[in-house]
Amino acid sequence: MTRFTALTAALILSALPVLAADPAPLKQAEASRVLYDTGVATRDPLLVLAAAKMRRGLGLSPTDRMAEDGTPGDGALDADAMLATARDLAAGDDMMLGLIEDVASETTKGVVSGPVYNNARIGGGQTDTYRAVPFEGGTYAEIYVEAKGSNDLNLKVTDDQGRLVCSDTDSSAIAYCGWSPRSTGDFTIAVQNASGSSADYALITN
Repeated sequence: MTRFTALTAALILSALPVLAADPAPLKQAEASRVLYDTGVATRDPLLVLAAAKMRRGLGLSPTDRMAEDGTPGDGALDADAMLATARDLAAGDDMMLGLIEDVASETTKGVVSGPVYNNARIGGGQTDTYRAVPFEGGTYAEIYVEAKGSNDLNLKVTDDQGRLVCSDTDSSAIAYCGWSPRSTGDFTIAVQNASGSSADYALITN
């Protein structure tokens, strides 16, 4: 790594806390996966490192939430897995490896109660249904689902009357929904695996 590249890397990493201050934090989870995939595709450890730093800043907490007749799974990529990929891509580059270790040694600061997640496994062509998931009225609600691999996952949210609130059905391993409930209530989340093979995934809500 050249001195210029090292300076650029430091500037990018130092700017991430500002970018992560977005009022829709689960959009940051989505952005970190897109950044990670781009870094892997281009074999760029800096992009993968930036993705890991963004994800760690979310302050995710596990929950025992489970879909109806659901199966536990390995979940999606966490910051440590992203850092491991960055190390592999940076092999032989001592300066970049040093930056990676700096990020690995950081602790999450300023997050008292972040989004919650559960890990699950879903069969090919199957749908996992989560009923009576509460969201607070007047507060922006977010749902994000991410496959561990490249399986195509879709997301649909309905209210307690069965009315569609939000959906994301594009062909990708990630799906996101965000809306502002008029009042506090329970919602149903449906995660569909549009692929032909089973998938491990994480469901994250705020």
